[in-house]
Amino acid sequence: MTDNQSLHFDYRYGFSMPEKYVFKTRKGLDSDIVKEISYFKKEPVWMTEFRLKAYQAFKKRPLPSWGADLSGINFDDIYYYIKPTEDQKKTWDELPREIKETYDKIGVPEAEKKFLAGVSAQYESEVVYKSIQKELARQGVIFVDMDTAVRDYPKIVKEYFGTVVSPHDNKFASLNSAVWSGGSFVYVPTGVKVSLPLQAYFRINAKNFGQFERTLIIAEEGSYVHYIEGCTAPIYTSDSLHAAVVEIIVKKGARVRYTTVQNWSKNVYNLVTKRAKVEEEAVMEWVDCNIGSRVTMKYPSCILAGRKARGEVLSIAYASENQLQDAGAKMIHLAPETSSRIISKSIAGRGGRTSYRGLVYVSPRAEFSFSYVSCDALILDERSRSDTYPTMKIETWKTFIQHEATVERLGEEKLFYLQSRGIKKAEAEGLLVNGFIEPVTKEIPLEYSIELNRLINLEMSGSVG
Repeated sequence: MTDNQSLHFDYRYGFSMPEKYVFKTRKGLDSDIVKEISYFKKEPVWMTEFRLKAYQAFKKRPLPSWGADLSGINFDDIYYYIKPTEDQKKTWDELPREIKETYDKIGVPEAEKKFLAGVSAQYESEVVYKSIQKELARQGVIFVDMDTAVRDYPKIVKEYFGTVVSPHDNKFASLNSAVWSGGSFVYVPTGVKVSLPLQAYFRINAKNFGQFERTLIIAEEGSYVHYIEGCTAPIYTSDSLHAAVVEIIVKKGARVRYTTVQNWSKNVYNLVTKRAKVEEEAVMEWVDCNIGSRVTMKYPSCILAGRKARGEVLSIAYASENQLQDAGAKMIHLAPETSSRIISKSIAGRGGRTSYRGLVYVSPRAEFSFSYVSCDALILDERSRSDTYPTMKIETWKTFIQHEATVERLGEEKLFYLQSRGIKKAEAEGLLVNGFIEPVTKEIPLEYSIELNRLINLEMSGSVG
């Protein structure tokens, strides 16, 4: 059995469809390809210039010298833009058959019919299907793909694009800024509460492909929105790259929750920059669940810029054989009476490795602030490993900081107790793991919580020992 074949037993979405597209750049990246992407999208001059400046920044910035070994990424062997359809479709029935079959397997239509207010599906570089309830439009909520936003709402996009995550922030943010395509744009007007979650699916189907969606969410004063993204990819022997950027602006008294259930296949480098600016008395909540990928480096961040702003990150990371989940969070306290909470749960089995990498910074101006960090790691066997790299930079004594971390094995006494009650060992192990991650899974919509537990139980099969 080949390595590629064995992976199919572990990964539910390891299927791939025949590649069909209307446009595809040549491999590799240079300024001509950057201009070609912008020209093909018929973008305004300011966006073309933004991309070209970002490309220059990408060339100058080195790969990170910490975290995962990224030297295996060959930037010259990647397709940076693939357009799968001629134009964006408004109804499901209009999509090409092979794309519909892909999303039928993932469950997009079923999920939409059950409870979702809106669905946006990205296949390769472009958003190919978008629907939204009339009620959202009546409330003034804008939920479109980023390409449509640049065309139809240029004033709003230009005001906020690149203001929370600069093109000079890190190498992969620079790369995304140069070649971004697709992603979501959400604008919630003042006082509007979006009662049901908005949702996006991101799917990589092509071999040697880089996906670089860009998401921008603006929640005006006193508003609320919950955005959910799910990510999948097929399995190829060669590696793919996913380098997204998410920028969120949470205005005074607003609240945004951003939930990710990431189940990339184990050939994907998942290198994502996610950051929110949180203004006075506003709340930003990240719920981050990472199961798949070869390497994940992701640290959702909150810049607590206004008095009494609050940030929260709840995360789960599961690493199996040949996987590194290097995840965590950043909380930047810049104003008085701000508060933050980081709850990190990681599981390592079959020789996998998890790392918590976090930063809490409290500026001299952030008096009477509060931060709580809890990092819990569960190791399922002797070959696996977990590391914690917390950084605390506290520049005022008028603050309250808590940090705690635990590393544990599955308790033999707990397993024995459950087995003595007639529960089979595999089921008992699953119950203990699900109990371990329950503080995070209870924050996820039920349909996703069930799926996440099932996927983790599938990954655990045969990994405890």
